[in-house]
Amino acid sequence: MNLALFVTCVTDTLFPEAGGATVELLERLGHTVQFPQDQTCCGQMHANSGYSDEALPLVRRFVSVFSDPAFDAIVTPSGSCAAMVRHQYQGLAAAAGDPDLEGAVARVQGKLFELSEFLVGQLGIEDVGAYFPHRVVLHPSCHSLRLLRIGDAPRRLLRNVRGLQLAELAEPETCCGFGGTFAVKNAETSTAMLTDKLRDVLSSGAEICTSTDSSCLLHIGAGLSRQKAGVRTMHLAEILAATEKR
Repeated sequence: MNLALFVTCVTDTLFPEAGGATVELLERLGHTVQFPQDQTCCGQMHANSGYSDEALPLVRRFVSVFSDPAFDAIVTPSGSCAAMVRHQYQGLAAAAGDPDLEGAVARVQGKLFELSEFLVGQLGIEDVGAYFPHRVVLHPSCHSLRLLRIGDAPRRLLRNVRGLQLAELAEPETCCGFGGTFAVKNAETSTAMLTDKLRDVLSSGAEICTSTDSSCLLHIGAGLSRQKAGVRTMHLAEILAATEKR
């Protein structure tokens, strides 16, 4: 398949290794991956903060960049940004009174997938040939669970990674407290939620906490670092891209 990588702002700026691992993994599985150079922010931060007018040009840009019919699918290592495109773009286009944009959005939405849902749901693959001899715990991100409804796709992939011991959280569906600008506007509440999540991660005995969203890992990783907990964070794509050859 000819795939387009939607890398997202957070991944590109703070977690480029997750973007690189996504490409490495998909190419190892036999697919061609292209990176449209003109891509930029999906507009989630603007839309979620009430700035719909400012988000609209980013919707138009996204659609323009990723509407190439040569792309069989658009894959992103971010449940959060995938959820933005799939669940908010249509409303923004409709509010703008632009039926052409609504149609273009619908076509792009049908091709966009978060990495784990693409592997399991579209390709039917649960074993990607990874090897990662560590004890890992999965934090399911809110957007992946509640909007994309990818279910246990990340867990099914992790269970087939050779050498990996999969630990479990006591409350896996509890939010880590990031929520984009929520963590800035409601810092005390966000910190309290993070404290609960960190306690759960540490109780699991895991060496590594993984997720489908770099934004969650940014929040959780910062908390673990401040506590000098000895537990690190890695994006799911990095674990799935790991092999015995490394």
